[in-house]
Amino acid sequence: KTVIGPKLKARTIENQKTEAKIGVRVLNRMTGLGRPHFERTA
Repeated sequence: KTVIGPKLKARTIENQKTEAKIGVRVLNRMTGLGRPHFERTA
């Protein structure tokens, strides 16, 4: 969350929604990259 910051910078509600969606996608991508991948063998 520190990467995005504690506050939204956009003024209008529509732009704030877009900013929040972008932030969520960035956080999900970053956590996905750090998560181990498991594959079933056998």
